[in-house]
Amino acid sequence: MIGIVWRRAARELQPLVAALALFAPAPARAQQPAPVYVEEKDPAVRQKLAQWQDLKLGLLMHWGTYSQWGIVESWSLCSEDEPWCRRSMDDYAEYKKAYEALQTTFNPVRFDPERWAKAAKDAGMKYVVFTTKHHDGFSMFDTKQTDYRITSPKTPFSSNPRADVTRAIFDAFRAQGFMVGAYFSKPDWHSPDYWWPYFATPDRNPNYDIKKYPERWARFVAFTHAQINELMSDYGRVDILWLDGGWVRVRRDAEIRDEMNRPDYKFMHYQSQDIDMPRLVAEARAKQPGLIVVDRDVPGPYQDYLTPEARVPDKALPYPWEVPMPMATSWSFARNDTYKSPRALVHMLADVVAKGGNLLLNIGPGPDGTWADDAYDRLAALGAWTRVNGDAIYGTRPIAPYTDGKIRLTQGKDSSVYAIYLADDGETQLPRYLSVTGIVPAPGATITLLGTRSTLKWEKSGTGFVARIPSGVRPPADYAWAFRISRIAR
Repeated sequence: MIGIVWRRAARELQPLVAALALFAPAPARAQQPAPVYVEEKDPAVRQKLAQWQDLKLGLLMHWGTYSQWGIVESWSLCSEDEPWCRRSMDDYAEYKKAYEALQTTFNPVRFDPERWAKAAKDAGMKYVVFTTKHHDGFSMFDTKQTDYRITSPKTPFSSNPRADVTRAIFDAFRAQGFMVGAYFSKPDWHSPDYWWPYFATPDRNPNYDIKKYPERWARFVAFTHAQINELMSDYGRVDILWLDGGWVRVRRDAEIRDEMNRPDYKFMHYQSQDIDMPRLVAEARAKQPGLIVVDRDVPGPYQDYLTPEARVPDKALPYPWEVPMPMATSWSFARNDTYKSPRALVHMLADVVAKGGNLLLNIGPGPDGTWADDAYDRLAALGAWTRVNGDAIYGTRPIAPYTDGKIRLTQGKDSSVYAIYLADDGETQLPRYLSVTGIVPAPGATITLLGTRSTLKWEKSGTGFVARIPSGVRPPADYAWAFRISRIAR
């Protein structure tokens, strides 16, 4: 049943899936832990992390065999009773067999990474993170550790000169000056040493007792290290190792007992899953000096930046962070998906940057290797805006009070400050006055509207200032307008 599609009810769940299922949540207690950030001590990593913080806007891509069905990535293989795990068949065994057989029909013959990289660069994006392997275990790179990969003879696309799509994507984006990142799922639901075929698979965790079968877990750890070693050794410069599946982590026995005693506890195999992160990271950085490691949702020294997913924090955060956000409603390809408006994307970018973060927008390529026309349209709109207002975004840092009503504030490295005015839907004309509280220009400071030669007269007003916008000045861009204040009073 290779041509099977979601039932209508499952399709109607897709927006909810998109909101909930990016690297789906951990158990109840761990789902929203208090943020913990451990500063990196390696000078090379700190330097690259500072460079990454200057980039502000990146591209994430979820792509795999699942795009042929237009379903949520991987999660329909998971036997948890959650919205993102819904399947289109009643027989789980048959469904899993059909899902894994998607390898034999995956043939994205219109794959064109140069077009993707050019469109992303023109949009003002500066780094890319690509799913080299999601939880289902299908490797989108030429791994030697498993036959469940895009370059296997079982996969029709393996005969294509660009069958190793990870290599082609990294090369194309590096050629456009991008930092490149490898998304890699720590859990692997295809591996017999993670989900042992001898047992049923009741949840996302290993379906056996790791303490009882340590040799099986040791094989899985070796498999994981070998795959990451391939990515770090054979794919040129890699800047970010973006690890997903935060439930694969070390847990103390007391933590496990406390979790299992919760009234809403639901996992059969919640247990410590130690993949030896110290050795993994040391070996990766030996091959890729300065490598940024993002062990998502695992507090500790291997989470160089944090990733509040699919939501923009309501305040500035005191550590490096980014927001992974789908440009549409789904992370992976979904037919006739609805994309966020250009205004919403521009406002989101300004809001995230004002609070000190980066925005990582996701596009899900289709089964033929193309992006939807709407994706290109949104990228073009972002590019038109960033070309005018980029000085207010790139290389900036947050400055209190960060936000003020419709205003978002950023600070340049030359001590200038930018006030970005977020226009309402239908607001196409500049306001008569720019009013900002919380900062005051220094005596003699100038205020200019980016994209024009217009200089604004201003005067102090309470804890802020008011500047008059000359009549007849046309908006230099759509959706939001940025004003540069040369200096502020301290």
